[in-house]
Amino acid sequence: MGSSTASTVRAAIAAERRELADVLDGLTDAQWDAPSLCAGWRVREVAAHMSTGFRHSLPRTALELARARGSLHRMTDRTARRDAAALGPRELADALRENADHPWTPPVGGFTAALGHDVVHGLDITVPLGLDRRVPADRLRLLLDAVTPRSLRFFGARLDGAGLRATDLDWSYAGDSGGRTVARPAQELLLLAYGRTLSG
Repeated sequence: MGSSTASTVRAAIAAERRELADVLDGLTDAQWDAPSLCAGWRVREVAAHMSTGFRHSLPRTALELARARGSLHRMTDRTARRDAAALGPRELADALRENADHPWTPPVGGFTAALGHDVVHGLDITVPLGLDRRVPADRLRLLLDAVTPRSLRFFGARLDGAGLRATDLDWSYAGDSGGRTVARPAQELLLLAYGRTLSG
């Protein structure tokens, strides 16, 4: 990734975190306890998970992973539940806002993966709550352009060979030759590419 592209992605990450912090500020107690698109997690667990990388040092993360017997899924679930119980709504929102420019990235994928982490988990919150938040098209394009067969497998996307075509953005992904094409708004296609199940 070139320096200009990296700076563009990092600016998108910072904007996304600040906007999501504003969304969290406006949630009611009932919304904080509502189910998210992440199986088994409420909105507050998703919010806690989103800021784990800012609040936990690398040595602490390594220790948590060891305690989870090397299972990344078990570790993230355990830490999200624990942190959601320990931190209040204001603290969780502030963790995103105050770390908007934090250079955290997932173990693989760099800053684009960090943007995907923030955008998709934001949708994990806003979509089931019925909040009409539309992710800016430039952020969606950055993430959709990074979709590959490998990323689809990593996130467990179940496309069964189908192609993807955005109805509100000039973007498509070729599936198997002769297969069907799923045509939906770009925001919904991003959720599909990250393994989420959509209604309708």
